[in-house]
Amino acid sequence: MSKILDAVSVVLTCGDEIFVIQRQFFLNAFPGYWAFPGGKVEKDDASLIPAGLMEDLDPKLFGAAVREIKEELGIDLRDEILKGRVLSAHHLGLAVTPDFNPHRFSTYFFKVQLKEKMNFIVDPNEARMARWMKSEELLRLYDSGEILAVPPVIKVIQTMGHEPHKNFIEDLNFFYDHTKYVPYIESIKGVRQLMPLSNTLPPANRTNSFLIGDDLKILIDPSPKDDEEYEKFKNTLNRFGVHKILLTHHHPDHHERSNKLALELRVPVLLSEYTRARITRTNPGYFDGIELQLLKEGDVVTQWLGQDVLIMEIPGHDEGQLGLYPKDLSWFLAGDLFQGIGTVVIGGEEGNMKKYFQTLERIITLSPRVVFPSHGIGLGGTFILEKTLNHRRERESQILKLYQEGVRPEDMLKSIYADVDSKLWPYALENIQKHLIKLKEEDML
Repeated sequence: MSKILDAVSVVLTCGDEIFVIQRQFFLNAFPGYWAFPGGKVEKDDASLIPAGLMEDLDPKLFGAAVREIKEELGIDLRDEILKGRVLSAHHLGLAVTPDFNPHRFSTYFFKVQLKEKMNFIVDPNEARMARWMKSEELLRLYDSGEILAVPPVIKVIQTMGHEPHKNFIEDLNFFYDHTKYVPYIESIKGVRQLMPLSNTLPPANRTNSFLIGDDLKILIDPSPKDDEEYEKFKNTLNRFGVHKILLTHHHPDHHERSNKLALELRVPVLLSEYTRARITRTNPGYFDGIELQLLKEGDVVTQWLGQDVLIMEIPGHDEGQLGLYPKDLSWFLAGDLFQGIGTVVIGGEEGNMKKYFQTLERIITLSPRVVFPSHGIGLGGTFILEKTLNHRRERESQILKLYQEGVRPEDMLKSIYADVDSKLWPYALENIQKHLIKLKEEDML
């Protein structure tokens, strides 16, 4: 189990307003997420708090809050307290990162009420937006699906939106019983992300299963790895109900046990014709007794916060892969077009590097506010797609150069994928071969 580090998050308030930031899209950690100032606790933070200053608060933790506010916003809270500009400071609550996350923190939230709003100096390399907002307006933005945030921050937004003067939140901590349920988060209102363990490629070990829909609830890519995980998955689903199952593509880590679930729930399965054909080729009786509904570009499958949710055909990784998005492009479920964990494989008869490039370019042009992968968390903006596309272009340039030097594809692995576990080289070789096919189609070879 990973080590749990201490961290702080500071909710600055003035009357019924809260100071909030949105992280830059290009950051490695939680890009595009709405948050409050804060960071990791350091060993000398207790020395920042003079004796007698805020005696009710842990000096090391509040010292970290003081340091982070000065570093991030250019304000020394100690001076503001001594000058009477801080009306109160409270320990608002504790949130511990759940055990399924490899990087874990015990985050102590502080609520600091200011006498007057301050003009902070915010680092534009960290925040793309930073401003004071009325708590009810912040809640409205979350309820309309415009805010991407981690569960504890969402809980603060919801609580402050209804009770702006509340100083302690008892259930701020994220908790789930891992013996009975699978992890579940809702980082955007109405986009429920279930994360069962699945038989996927390392370093990932879970495949996201999304549940969306106002009244007609669509479950996307259920694929628990074994019978035990399947039962936990069903227990989690029982909180919401399911009306239809949708498969984005035919790879087993996106549909394992989905037929069993469809039969038990007595619901139809939605998928592309290509996905149906590929699954039934290797498993002829897979869908016996199940109603199938074939999907194509532009089909509407449900509504999210009153908006139509549409299908987009997104080939490249898989010829039959489908993406989903609401009409206003608040989010895009991108399947295996990119990975929050690991690297996308473009291989087999279903993989097409040229189409993969075209699909990435198309979604980048559409510019959804948030993109969700099948493995990992949602990310703000399309920076990750742009980064993925640029990385592939660089790889292609390397491959072209090596090919022109007479290097065989099998030998390219050692120079191009030297930092990749050799166990994954067969998949890397497939990527190389698909690049070569694309280059040949474009008359580059």
